[in-house]
Amino acid sequence: MQRSTTFHHPAHEPLREDSNFALNHKHTRGPFAFLNPTRARLDPTKSLTGNSPSQTHATPNNEQSETLQPSKPPSPKPSHSRDEIPASSIQFEWRSRDNRKGRHKLLVTPATSAADSNYLTSSSTSSFRAVSKGIWRMCTSLPYWDVSWLVAVIFTIGSVIWVINGFFAWLPFVEPSIEEDDVKAANFASTAGWSAFIGATIFEIGSVLLMFEAVNENRAGCFGWALEQVFEDAEKGVGWKVSAEKRCRHHHSNKGNFVGKGHTDSTFSSATATGITSSNISQKRITEGAPDTPESVSERKPSDPSTPYTDEDSGRSWQWFPSKHDLLTHYIYELGFLACSCQMFGASVFWIAGITSMPPIYSILIQPGNQIALNFAYWFPQIVGGTGFIASGLCFMVETQRKWWVPAPRVLGWHVGLWNLIGAVGFTLCGALGPAYASSGAQYQAGLSSFWGSWAFLIGSLIQWYECLDTHPVEERKAKKGEGEGIGEANGNGNGIREGEGEGEGEKGKRRG
Repeated sequence: MQRSTTFHHPAHEPLREDSNFALNHKHTRGPFAFLNPTRARLDPTKSLTGNSPSQTHATPNNEQSETLQPSKPPSPKPSHSRDEIPASSIQFEWRSRDNRKGRHKLLVTPATSAADSNYLTSSSTSSFRAVSKGIWRMCTSLPYWDVSWLVAVIFTIGSVIWVINGFFAWLPFVEPSIEEDDVKAANFASTAGWSAFIGATIFEIGSVLLMFEAVNENRAGCFGWALEQVFEDAEKGVGWKVSAEKRCRHHHSNKGNFVGKGHTDSTFSSATATGITSSNISQKRITEGAPDTPESVSERKPSDPSTPYTDEDSGRSWQWFPSKHDLLTHYIYELGFLACSCQMFGASVFWIAGITSMPPIYSILIQPGNQIALNFAYWFPQIVGGTGFIASGLCFMVETQRKWWVPAPRVLGWHVGLWNLIGAVGFTLCGALGPAYASSGAQYQAGLSSFWGSWAFLIGSLIQWYECLDTHPVEERKAKKGEGEGIGEANGNGNGIREGEGEGEGEKGKRRG
């Protein structure tokens, strides 16, 4: 069996402890057969879909419990806000990048009629209204405890510094009068040198935090949505309300400290951690007495009895370095970890060029006869570091794709990787053209490459900033008439999402019948 089609340790299987969702093995895959899966889908089990308001829960002793009664009289018709839609089925999509960033993606099939309404969910987050809210959230939210937010903001600040650096490095070749004025030329050279050092240092800090983010992924996954059973209609209509859960198992939501762990206190019980709450069924947890299907039970049994699953991983403390065992058995097969490692390597080597770009050092390197020292201490680190950035950008792009050769332009993370790749090419070209010191044309192109490469990094960082705050993306999908595959097959109704490989927030995706 290919490594990319299965989770090789029970602790790595998403939502393993949640009996309300079952892993859909048809959609567990990654772009490379020899690496870990980068995406998976989970379908609701009958513990969610098999209980109507008039049905009863079966106890573990196969006895019937009391009939569930609503805590308030049923409403004559469903009511919902403009940001909510009735849905016939839902599906949770786990992605390795989203798991690192603390995101919880939901796939929904809008209901075509009141009789088809089984859920009340948030509407698509790719609409103009939702995107506008996301941009506004970037201006108003300050989750300084969230390492993913810090990574995005730090890279944004660093990219701004590099844009300034590119401007001062390139402008003298565009405006010859600057070179003719010794004072202006010295000021421009000094500004370019110090900004390069600051920019490289900021990128190094961001890369370190990126590695910490990679080794502190929530391996057990996190549903991140609260499911509340409501009775809008006595017989038909919405049965479950799906809303974003503010607290989850990802460390991103822990406001108590910067490097903490997910919420595991007594008030955030296992039911809540998996996203299940109920306030309208006599204030009882939905999971109490809810029957497990044989499929869902088997899904959650460790495949190897000699390696029992523990809950240690779902709420473990922050770790600075992974263990040797985890590194050799898990992380080296994680495409996201490999991408972060390439980024860290590139930033560390590139930092050498940042240090040697400081005016006191650079002024010595450019003295006649020091061309070899200049190449090895200043230009070559840019080439090697830029190559690391290129590898990182490619890995981040491929991580979000179904196949390594199929682009995913509707996924935010794919655009982050794309723009970082473009920026990395610009930085690498700058270093490659630099040794041609005697050619004014080469120096012109070197400065220009640094300038447009910096802008590409800035665009990618802004997208990453938006992405890390969009923690509950929703994708609306259409189910064609007569479909029974997908979610409908898992939850027992006929309103299934087609088998397919939807990409990103709000896309229709490629589907196969």
